[in-house]
Amino acid sequence: MAKISKIVKNNERKRMVAQYAERRADLKKIINNPNSSVEQVDEAVAKLQKLPRNASPIRVRNRCAMTGRPRAVYRKFGIARTAFRDLALQGQIPGVVKSSW
Repeated sequence: MAKISKIVKNNERKRMVAQYAERRADLKKIINNPNSSVEQVDEAVAKLQKLPRNASPIRVRNRCAMTGRPRAVYRKFGIARTAFRDLALQGQIPGVVKSSW
């Protein structure tokens, strides 16, 4: 089980990313537009840099929904491999069976 503070901090980052997503997209559009003037690009870059660091989606960490484990998280299920294995062995995940040969 991960520290509760790490899980809470990551959830706060997710909230902040959602809050600033539209502003970041608008500024990125200006920066990447080849028709934008140099002054417009410089102003957009300055505004983008003034946004909080945690508003960047790259700072969000994929964590297990059950345990908060930061590594070996399957995106399709949103849980770590260990939690996935436990649930699969219990028959809680439909369509997943233990293979043997």
